[in-house]
Amino acid sequence: MASLPKETEDKIAELQMMEQNMQGFLLQKQSFQSQLVEVESALSEIGKAPSTYRIIGNIMVAASKEDLKAELEQKKEMLTLRIKTLEKQEAKLKERASKTQGEVMEEMKKR
Repeated sequence: MASLPKETEDKIAELQMMEQNMQGFLLQKQSFQSQLVEVESALSEIGKAPSTYRIIGNIMVAASKEDLKAELEQKKEMLTLRIKTLEKQEAKLKERASKTQGEVMEEMKKR
């Protein structure tokens, strides 16, 4: 079998990089989703708790429910936004990878 043209080899290398990027997106998204679950759980517990505390370093200090709730809501919003952004980047990358893969397959058929 003849060697592949340089352009095709470059596209294969690009596909490998895209795969690594998608793995990175997946790991980041899983981390953000895990944090989001924790935040949502904390938000639901705040309503049930008679008093609330914030951990600062190695100590726990009393904090108002309203302040904690506002802080957690803000964190939830940020995490949701980051997840959506990663999903958009992931979709664009998948589309580009699919196109590149199609081009490589076409080149391979010619061989």
